[in-house]
Amino acid sequence: MCELLGMSANAPTDICFSFSGLIKRGGETGDHKDGWGIAFYEGKGYRSFHDPIASADSEVAKFIQGYSIKSTQVICHIRKANRGRVCLENTHPFSRELWGSTWSFAHNGQLKGIKNRPLKDYLPVGTTDSEYAFCWVMDQLKQLFPVKPTNKKKLWNEMEALLKNVATLGVFNVLISDADCLFVFCSTKLSWITRQAPFADAQLTDADISVDFKKETSDSDIVTVVATNPLTSNEDWHVMSRNEFAIFRLGIRTK
Repeated sequence: MCELLGMSANAPTDICFSFSGLIKRGGETGDHKDGWGIAFYEGKGYRSFHDPIASADSEVAKFIQGYSIKSTQVICHIRKANRGRVCLENTHPFSRELWGSTWSFAHNGQLKGIKNRPLKDYLPVGTTDSEYAFCWVMDQLKQLFPVKPTNKKKLWNEMEALLKNVATLGVFNVLISDADCLFVFCSTKLSWITRQAPFADAQLTDADISVDFKKETSDSDIVTVVATNPLTSNEDWHVMSRNEFAIFRLGIRTK
């Protein structure tokens, strides 16, 4: 299956350290060689990079490693294709506009029967069940809330219900962002870690790279990283339960 990486931070932060570990799994330490993508938020601004080849061999991935893009929210995905051919339009993360914000989505798993559900306002560009599921969720949100809801908890509850609904069709490990929050749903496997003062050093599992976060951060920084499998060997990650829903905002878990 594919692997996911997400970040939520209270100040613009680069994800080069975690990204360096993840891309090794895309064709070097792992067999997720069917493309990769990454999306960054800067305020309400959004930029993304995709490549339908193995991340370990991608010049675009090397560029991202060497170019420190600072962001408060990041979603990254490395693909092991099971449905939908290997091509650019089938490469996660996918994005759509809703209520004046760019929403992004990445999925790990397989869904049986999702394409039997009708779509209205959002249609997939590619052929993956992942993008179709994203379009269905966005359709439902737009129908439930024609205008942006002022009650965030009501939105969050509906989001959780929708993700749990899709998860009945198979494996649905998901990262979704609307530039404000990072929504996380664990169907089978996801872990997360929050780093804040006092910071320590961390060692990547997939590469001979370590970093002393005390030298890279300020005492006020809070950074949460979410991954399919823990990326470091010397830190305690929180392993999520099946069908667990979480929301991170400014690096802090709010639900």
